[in-house]
Amino acid sequence: MKILVINPGSTSTKVALFEDTERIVEKKIDHSREELSAFSSIKAELPMRISRVKDFLHEHETSPGELDVIVSRGGMHPPVRHGAYVIDDELVETLLDRPVEQHASNLGAGIAQAIAAEGDGVPAFIYDSISVDELIPLARFSGIKGYDRRSFSHTLNTRAVARVIAEREGFDLLKSNVIVAHLGGGISMNLQSNGEIIDVVSADEGAFSTERAGGVPIYQAARIAREEGADALYAYEIGEGGFTSYLGTNDAREVERMAANGDEEACLVLDAMGYQVAKAIAGLATVVNGDVRAIVLTGGMSHMKRLTDAINERVSFIAPVFLMPGELEMEALATGAYRVMRGEESAEVLGDRYVGLLG
Repeated sequence: MKILVINPGSTSTKVALFEDTERIVEKKIDHSREELSAFSSIKAELPMRISRVKDFLHEHETSPGELDVIVSRGGMHPPVRHGAYVIDDELVETLLDRPVEQHASNLGAGIAQAIAAEGDGVPAFIYDSISVDELIPLARFSGIKGYDRRSFSHTLNTRAVARVIAEREGFDLLKSNVIVAHLGGGISMNLQSNGEIIDVVSADEGAFSTERAGGVPIYQAARIAREEGADALYAYEIGEGGFTSYLGTNDAREVERMAANGDEEACLVLDAMGYQVAKAIAGLATVVNGDVRAIVLTGGMSHMKRLTDAINERVSFIAPVFLMPGELEMEALATGAYRVMRGEESAEVLGDRYVGLLG
């Protein structure tokens, strides 16, 4: 089974060809600031991104008609359950014209649909999109009516690594509670209970990261908004916070080197990050009364021993802690599509799932 995987990000598009679940070739197609500056919106980038993915297929002597299935990262559409969804006109239009938020991942379905059309209707899906929402009712309260908490976390990677750990350790993920923390450019974590993500700590409410401020206390946020403006507050949440604010760099490897060389401020900032991650993990554990089978640390910063040691020291009393450095997004997309094509999972039509999921 030949599978094309598409994973758009803000400054790159990752693409790969798989045969069954084996990766044959992968490429990160970079989009320079100059290239992207020519477009007035994310939607306007679509033809360029389609063309670049077609170039990738041409480079590897693969025509759309030779593909058995195409799978893309899902974007910021209305909330749905986890799993696969068919890429159709309604899904593409929703992501391009009526997304919940503007995000480069919204382009994935449109890229996949265009290439599938050239392959005489090759099946195309999204899988475990950013907008997966399975929160229990108690988890939705923000403290302000009409402004519910949102279920945004690194769903694709965190569900994939939870599956790997469950298979490796010999427990049933559909009958267990697992907490997964994704430590990357944004830090998010979720509680997976019996296969569903029932609570999250999103990147804007938990620990600070390499360049995100995380959960800024509300009075401090109000002060920033008054003194520096709302745009400045937003900037702290998407690029000017975290390591960038404290240490002047968003390079986690540089911060790790600084700490290893005895820089006391870098040591303190790293330890504070671990402290905040551990607090959030412990908070999620209370949702299931401490009945947690495993805690998994994943994402690029889970390579950082000082950070993971700081987390492990504080949360290992809850459950065993496992490290899965990096991410499995491309594999997760490919294996999800593979299971659908083999009939082991079904693919929903997204429009049918909107009703009852928006309240």
